[in-house]
Amino acid sequence: MFSCAYMNTTTSSPLLERLSALGDETRTRILALLERSEMTVSELCSVMQIPQPSVSRHLKTLTSDGWIEARADGRSRHYRLADKLEPASLELWRIVREEVAATDPFGSDTERAKGVLQQRRRRSAAFFAEAAGRWDDLRAELFGSSAAFAPLLGLLDPSWTVGDLGTGTGALADTVSPFVRRVVCVDRSDEMLAAARIRLEGRPNVDLRAGELEHLPVEDEELDVAVLALVLHYVVQPATVLAEVRRTLRPGGSIVVVDMRAHQHGVGYLEDMGHVWPGFATDMVERWLTDAGFGAIRLASLRPDLDASGPPLFLASATRK
Repeated sequence: MFSCAYMNTTTSSPLLERLSALGDETRTRILALLERSEMTVSELCSVMQIPQPSVSRHLKTLTSDGWIEARADGRSRHYRLADKLEPASLELWRIVREEVAATDPFGSDTERAKGVLQQRRRRSAAFFAEAAGRWDDLRAELFGSSAAFAPLLGLLDPSWTVGDLGTGTGALADTVSPFVRRVVCVDRSDEMLAAARIRLEGRPNVDLRAGELEHLPVEDEELDVAVLALVLHYVVQPATVLAEVRRTLRPGGSIVVVDMRAHQHGVGYLEDMGHVWPGFATDMVERWLTDAGFGAIRLASLRPDLDASGPPLFLASATRK
């Protein structure tokens, strides 16, 4: 009686349950292939030269036992070794793999797998050869026009406080805020700040402040980076603004200015859009930055967007001495 009661209270070890899956050569071959690369059922059939029903049956067992996992891709499923195998299972698999890796048919599987993966690469190369002429448009259609610049966000230091000065409706702050410690947004327009507040709802690290660029509501050395994106042409004294921005930057902090190059687009920009300056000569911007106490000044013309109707832009960056 005691013995039966004891046996009824025991449970099998998950490791022992997984061990049974490794007792079959076909399943072990599948694991060896999926450890190197994701594969579909049809690719596994091609490599192992085994009928599809047999491969599918073994995949079902390996999935149920937690050895592999799958992701859907249209009508196909891509299988791979499970990402979160516990250390004991990984060690068990390592022992089995080392024991059988040099034997046949494991060696033959490896060679045929190279051919299958090479065929996959050729399909990809053929697509890009055909799509090269329309790739930019296709990528923008799939992922949006900002996808080309998204990698640059990885260059932001997560400890930074960034000043979005002349924030408008908060588009820049919305893009940058997930990648830095804090964003300080300043604008003189209550209407713009109201729109920014709606856009930036749920961003706890964004601080919206009303104020003038000539007298920023920002503490001395509060910012690591200050951005003036298409706002300098709205102020009467840009040199004063640049000096004020320097005050808010820590030593070694950076300023980034994006604005219009000098243009001849007529009085409509001044009267209808409130512009004070008809763009800027870059040598004048460089002189203002130097006089304000910045060094390591860089100026570059930005490539015009063919769909844009406005003047060409420049980018200036500099460091507080």
